[in-house]
Amino acid sequence: MPDRGGGPTGPRIRVGRPSRRARTLLMTLGVLAVLAMAFVMFAGFWTDWLWYRSVAYSSVFTTTLWTKIGLFLVFGLLMAIAIGVNVWLAHRLRPPLSAMSLEQQSLDRYRMSIAPYKKWVLLAVTALVGLIAGASASGQWRTWLMYVNGTSFGQKDPQFQLDVSFYAFDLPWYRFMLGFGFAATVLSLIAAALTHYLYGGLRITSPGARATGAATGHLSVLLGIFVSLKAVAYWLDRYGLAVKSSDFKATDNWTGLRYVDANAYLPAKTILFCIAAICAVLFFATLWRRTWQLPVIGFGLMVLSAILIGGLYPAIVQKFQVQPNEQAKEAPFIQKNIDATRDAYGIDDAKVDDYEGQAATEDDGKLRAAANTAASYRIMDPNVVSPAFQQLQQRRNYYQFPKTLDVDRYKDKEGKEQDTIIGLRELNIQGLPKRNWINDHFTYTHGYGAIAASGTTTGTNPTGSPDFTESGLPSTGEFGKYEQRIYYGEKTEQYSIVGGPQKELDYEEDGEKTTSYKGDSGVSLSNSFNRAAYAVAFSEPQIMYSGAIGDGSRILYNRTPKERVEAVAPWLTIDGDAYPAVVDGRIKWIVDAYTTTNGYPYASRTTLGDTTADSLTTNQRAVVAQQNQVNYIRNSVKATVDAYDGKVKLYEWDTEDPVLKTWRKAFPGTVEPRGDIPQELMDHLRYPQDLFKVQRELLTRYHVEDPAQFYSGSDAWQVPDDPTNKEPGSVPPYYLSMKMPGQEAQQFSLTTTFTPRGRPNLGAFMAVNADAASKDYGTMRLLRVTSTVKGPGQVQSELNGNDDVAEFVRNLKGTDSDIEYGNLLTVPLEGGFLYIEPVYTRGGNQNYPLLRKVAASYGSKIVFENNLKDALNAVFGVEDDGSTPPPDSEDPPPGETDEPPATGSAALKKAIADAQKAYSDGEKALQEQDWPAYGKAQEALQDALERAAAAQPKAGSEGDKADGAEKPEGDAKPEGDAKPEGDAKPDSSAEQASDQGS
Repeated sequence: MPDRGGGPTGPRIRVGRPSRRARTLLMTLGVLAVLAMAFVMFAGFWTDWLWYRSVAYSSVFTTTLWTKIGLFLVFGLLMAIAIGVNVWLAHRLRPPLSAMSLEQQSLDRYRMSIAPYKKWVLLAVTALVGLIAGASASGQWRTWLMYVNGTSFGQKDPQFQLDVSFYAFDLPWYRFMLGFGFAATVLSLIAAALTHYLYGGLRITSPGARATGAATGHLSVLLGIFVSLKAVAYWLDRYGLAVKSSDFKATDNWTGLRYVDANAYLPAKTILFCIAAICAVLFFATLWRRTWQLPVIGFGLMVLSAILIGGLYPAIVQKFQVQPNEQAKEAPFIQKNIDATRDAYGIDDAKVDDYEGQAATEDDGKLRAAANTAASYRIMDPNVVSPAFQQLQQRRNYYQFPKTLDVDRYKDKEGKEQDTIIGLRELNIQGLPKRNWINDHFTYTHGYGAIAASGTTTGTNPTGSPDFTESGLPSTGEFGKYEQRIYYGEKTEQYSIVGGPQKELDYEEDGEKTTSYKGDSGVSLSNSFNRAAYAVAFSEPQIMYSGAIGDGSRILYNRTPKERVEAVAPWLTIDGDAYPAVVDGRIKWIVDAYTTTNGYPYASRTTLGDTTADSLTTNQRAVVAQQNQVNYIRNSVKATVDAYDGKVKLYEWDTEDPVLKTWRKAFPGTVEPRGDIPQELMDHLRYPQDLFKVQRELLTRYHVEDPAQFYSGSDAWQVPDDPTNKEPGSVPPYYLSMKMPGQEAQQFSLTTTFTPRGRPNLGAFMAVNADAASKDYGTMRLLRVTSTVKGPGQVQSELNGNDDVAEFVRNLKGTDSDIEYGNLLTVPLEGGFLYIEPVYTRGGNQNYPLLRKVAASYGSKIVFENNLKDALNAVFGVEDDGSTPPPDSEDPPPGETDEPPATGSAALKKAIADAQKAYSDGEKALQEQDWPAYGKAQEALQDALERAAAAQPKAGSEGDKADGAEKPEGDAKPEGDAKPEGDAKPDSSAEQASDQGS
């Protein structure tokens, strides 16, 4: 016995257990660590629930959550039970171990090590497999909801005479179930085989029988189930042929049966189904016969049949029956594909008319008069003039406009509807005078005001700038009084905390002030639990303890219109371009949303991200986010997001769409009826760009309805590259109020051009009625050009080579300015096509584009003039026929005024001197931080600049000679920001001068 006391070796050193206090401390720390990890996991769930509740769409959250949980539990348990039962059964059927072989002796060590923990190992394995299977199944919540809520299309496929809903809603769920069955069977087979091997039911190297009778029967049943599932797969594959994609000469992304599918693959799948069913019976019969001979022979026959019948036979049919006369053999199937594709993408009603396209030779005066009413020529390009909005209307560095503005319709002072360029002055967090947590999330919380300009006229301060119909800070103009604060916008991506003790920067008519959010949007942070949850979710501990948060504080996040609509309707595909409208005293973001499916039989597929890309999507606007392939799409929902309180409303738009009906059954009460759309909102709804781009891409081939012509591709078109953009990309569609041949009045339309595939000349022109308030909304018209007409690229090339353009560009080089081409508008006119293109300059003393010239082309003639009126007169060879002037002549065109004010060098010098003095006074006041004096100096500077602009001599025909007029030395914007750091007062006087168009 060991010596437990003293002794020659001294006292024994005992390694004692930790004290009770230490154990308690360790246990407490462990519990706290577990609770902290649990809270971190719970925080995301809790904040999501709070957000959905704040936007009144909690039913979406709960429906989605319970569906995921249900699928997780059901399929996780099914998988765990399948694995567990088969492992348990294999263990129960193990043979008695006696006279063990060397193989069994080597396995005995594993059996002995597992023996004490068999139950725990079984539970761990089944739980792990169940968790993985459940997580995978929960991702199929959309498939399940579409299956259980599926609505009939009322339309049958031409091959099997099944309703389209079977392919769109039922078949995807059947395939998931089949895949799950295969996974469960294979995993059970592997688990059972390993268990049988471990406990001697299967032998690899031992003499005698390789498997016991019990193991043979067990594994045979599993193999029989596997082969039975394969038989079901063969049967479903028959229907899958209707939605199968394949390569085909006639078109890319062909979908549906072809001749070889209907006459070789379809009977082959039926034969293979029968063989697999017989083979499965042979495997099940092994329970009685206890031999593998017949099942193995049957399985080998099935594999051989799959190779010969499913592979070789269709290849023979394709080689010797189809290829010698492919066009005739495939014609009936091409016709089915054409009909299905046109219906699935909503282009079946597109009307194609032949249009000669040759310029008329009638009296030029009549052409000039016809040109006045053919279109409202939008010479303000929303893709170009954003920097002008930024420079003239930004007013503060912490505001910004989107790079691409939007086109909408508003009534002018006379009540006449006109195309309008509109953009919101949103918050630019990068432009804050001083970045810190309080400024980023508490002080600077919102943008301010909508800025709008006429699309068909130009301003005169400076000449060629946008003609603003709504401007200033706060904004004033034709919109009247409305809520101007913009808490939700396309550029508002950071969270803000509002409504609490910390005040926000704001504006009123008398200038800068502070405010506190009065809306009911966002989630309350009044209680500590919510604050802790958001501190964890946003990884920002200051939310937990900051004194800037108190009673009434609310956190705003998910602030872009796209994010909000996607969150409340995760079953919708969102258009890439939300646009603002002033409706009933509020700024509303209008978001177009689509329902899609990939299961429309015979309809060719398209990848949304590819077909919605153009020359502007790379940097200026997002394409539709989803890159998935679809073969059915509808603009089924129009959504709105209030820019002040973030309230989301979903309105039914396509009342016949079965996919929308399905989702409305799954999420009742989330989509409001179409009849609830207010008329004032209806006036601003328009045909969506992304849907139009998908449709025009399909129409490059599917405008042809004759199978033989479709197969030959002789009349295939392509969307031309944008000739006005240096970056490669398709020409974007343009919104334009115009008349198509045969129409009596202009209609707000979305237009595009086509060229024949591989050639630059004009192949066709397309327009869709984009006015949602019109009874003809969505009507598509295609003009197929029957003669040789210059395409957009050719017109642009001729313009670049024009002598007047060359001289204009040479003169610009001397002023360190660049030329920018605006949208090249195409308008059908009296049998020909009129091209109109605004031309801008940027550089020199102004770093934003100003409209300086307008190019026009009709027939073989191309002109380059100072303004639209002169361009139309020149291209039709008239001085002025006295007819109704074009839309932009109501205001002074670039370089002209209807009644020019008195000019003179004395008045100009006096105005310049006053501007210099006001600028100096402003700089002095800024240094002394004398804000009242600074404000008076800015008013004086504005007045002087307006007088200077009015006193300039009238511009000549060589291109706005007024640009070369003498300017005050202080007029140029200085480098950097002259504001004191961290001060929220107005920007430097140089910026203000720039704002006024100096």
